[in-house]
Amino acid sequence: MRDAPLYIRTAMIRTAMHIGTATRSGLGIPRSGARFSHAASVIAAGALVILVWLAGSLAAAAQPAANQAGSGDELRPLHASSMDIAEGQHLADHFCADCHGADGISKIAGVPNLAGQRSPYLYREMRAYLSGLRGNDTMNGAITYLSVDAISNVAAYYATLDPAQPVATGEAKGDVDAVQAGKAGAAACAGCHGAAGISTMPGIPSLIGQDPKYLAAAMAAYKTGERKNDIMKGMLAPVPDANLDNIALFYALQPAARAQTPAPPGNPAAGQALATPCGACHGTEGVSGNPSSPSLAGQDAQYLAATLSDYKNGTRGNATMKALSAALDDTAIKNLAAFYAGLQPQPPNVRKPLTTAQWVERCDRCHGANGNSTDPHFPALAGQRAEYLEKVLEGYRIGTRRSPEMAAMADVLTENDVRNLAAYYARQKARAVVYVPVPPR
Repeated sequence: MRDAPLYIRTAMIRTAMHIGTATRSGLGIPRSGARFSHAASVIAAGALVILVWLAGSLAAAAQPAANQAGSGDELRPLHASSMDIAEGQHLADHFCADCHGADGISKIAGVPNLAGQRSPYLYREMRAYLSGLRGNDTMNGAITYLSVDAISNVAAYYATLDPAQPVATGEAKGDVDAVQAGKAGAAACAGCHGAAGISTMPGIPSLIGQDPKYLAAAMAAYKTGERKNDIMKGMLAPVPDANLDNIALFYALQPAARAQTPAPPGNPAAGQALATPCGACHGTEGVSGNPSSPSLAGQDAQYLAATLSDYKNGTRGNATMKALSAALDDTAIKNLAAFYAGLQPQPPNVRKPLTTAQWVERCDRCHGANGNSTDPHFPALAGQRAEYLEKVLEGYRIGTRRSPEMAAMADVLTENDVRNLAAYYARQKARAVVYVPVPPR
């Protein structure tokens, strides 16, 4: 591949005969005790993948300088010698073992296992801590005095250890079809709000066309009494909070249509002239782009008029809405309600959630089959501590942890997805990988 290394994958080594052959050919050396004693010479019991890195004719010229960062620099731990790995073990014992375990298998909740992890990935993450790109007081303090060479050696050492194997941990709760659960929960709402959330009763709002975050928050406010309505509070009191999200999702996925209630008495054209200040929050066509503000397009006019009146007289509290409605008389309120009721509602940009199996298929594209990564740039997930995986995935989900590769995936994860994925990968058998650099031709 021009001046870059060419990567080829060999088949798995599964038998003692294969292990012996690999040892005699210089690819591996039998281990002694709990740790390996030679550079890149781990042949673990069980399945082992060897990835052979063939250097091109210009590979030597392409080798990065010792302290140079970059994609090529990430591969430095793959070239570690036996002395480098011995030094990495010494450093790991002094700087890392208290948290990550003597053999790289953590005994502390929320602290990841490092044994058997892919060394270029570990090296890259430690460089990020060293440079301050990742914030963690414990890690930043532990790594401050380590050189780039030392970090590379520590990463190479941990990669030579047997990875943690699955432990008895929390089982996934199983896939819940959120839409079907929401449909079942919404059955109690149909008597007032319509079977598909399209109101047929004047004064009762339609529920379709709303961002599920808004609708779930509104139901939660009725449930707690923050929004005053005794009927709604009584209906929602026995509903688990998780099912509020499911109900909101069900309505968000229904085809959008105007409320099937009698034509409003107001003047839509006059209402349009008054609606300009409302567009900033509710959209110029009554379709909100903000989950904290409801869409108004196609809503029942009588409900809209009653709500505006409640904001005006303070029955319903919202400082912004009270200020905007203060100057409206009854005619203006009816005109505004008529304008929005005549607009065409639009479905929110919401997708049906993926099952755990569908998520795993996507995660495995980078992290390897069952979380056993064969790409040194991506971490292995198999056998990792479940609560650590939960913490990391939740960080990506809410944006406190960032990654270009993870950004497109994690923003649509739900809390249930995070729990199920963490439990799934924690239960998978972890497999060691050895990356062996072969001299250039």
